[in-house]
Amino acid sequence: MTTEGFALGLNSFGEVATDGDRLLSDAETLRLIVEEAQLADSVGLDVFSVGEHYREGFTDSATPVLLAAIARATERIRLGTSVTVLSTNDPVRLYHEFATLDAVSGGRAQLVLGRASATESFPLFGYDLADYERLFEEKLDLFMRLQREDAVTWSGSVRTPLTGQRLHPRMPEGGIPTWIGVGGSPDSVVRAARYGLPLMMAIIGGRPQRFAGNVELYLRALEKFGHAPLPIAQHSLGLVADTDEEAVETWWRYWQPVVTQLARERGFYAPTRERYAAELAEGALFVGSPDTVARKIAMMARDLRLSRFDLKYDIMRLPRAARARSIELFGSEVAPRVRELLAKEPAHV
Repeated sequence: MTTEGFALGLNSFGEVATDGDRLLSDAETLRLIVEEAQLADSVGLDVFSVGEHYREGFTDSATPVLLAAIARATERIRLGTSVTVLSTNDPVRLYHEFATLDAVSGGRAQLVLGRASATESFPLFGYDLADYERLFEEKLDLFMRLQREDAVTWSGSVRTPLTGQRLHPRMPEGGIPTWIGVGGSPDSVVRAARYGLPLMMAIIGGRPQRFAGNVELYLRALEKFGHAPLPIAQHSLGLVADTDEEAVETWWRYWQPVVTQLARERGFYAPTRERYAAELAEGALFVGSPDTVARKIAMMARDLRLSRFDLKYDIMRLPRAARARSIELFGSEVAPRVRELLAKEPAHV
């Protein structure tokens, strides 16, 4: 990792915002996300990414459409996903969508592909969760061949064969930047290395350093498969405010009910102030003043050999003013401070 090449980005899941005491509509939230991407562009951030979800309170179900709107409203920021659920997408349609996005954005499109931690898309689009692994593996094989080959002949068990079709519009030769998103599975880490794709680690709880073993596995696997070292990135949640106290209290107010609901759904611990404090101090929440957040990102860059860090800045009902201030501070103060810290003490790759 070089300091000059360290990228900082923002991730949105399209979670509905509030304006004062009023909950924004889905349509208002979508327009807000376009405005927030414009702000991210104006403060010099490198990437703006949108997720893919199919549940109440999330507005990111048509990610390529939203990214295309953002493309026309921005000038230089790269446009990506966080993540695209490849298992329940058709690789041919996905190729067409992102080839189009790349064209209209002037070559700024990229992707993070994943298997999905939220699985609502499986019944919605008629897929069986029992096919979770097979769907992703076969579709990844096809999608990467579509990106890397001019005309593809392919057959598998998850869709109809291709017999030398050439897709239009064309992506650039070799395709667009494509990452594999992982939540900790060693098999996913090795898969990314096998395909020669950069690694995006979704770290949303606990000490991020526990992913160091996956980083080492990835680097060994890249060497085994004959690939040069590739970028490694981290996706985590957080909020930047003018002071630590403001950030900590604001995030707790909106994070606590979200995690309480997830705890009921998935059977893990309910949040407490003590556990929250531990996540702030040593865990995967990046919440605080610009200097606090920058120091934590720089530490993770060194510990996990990162070349990119993405902050997931929106959370259910977070006020639009807090979202905007977080974006502004992340670009104008956190990003340059991270690069300054890494210039003084680079990561060891």
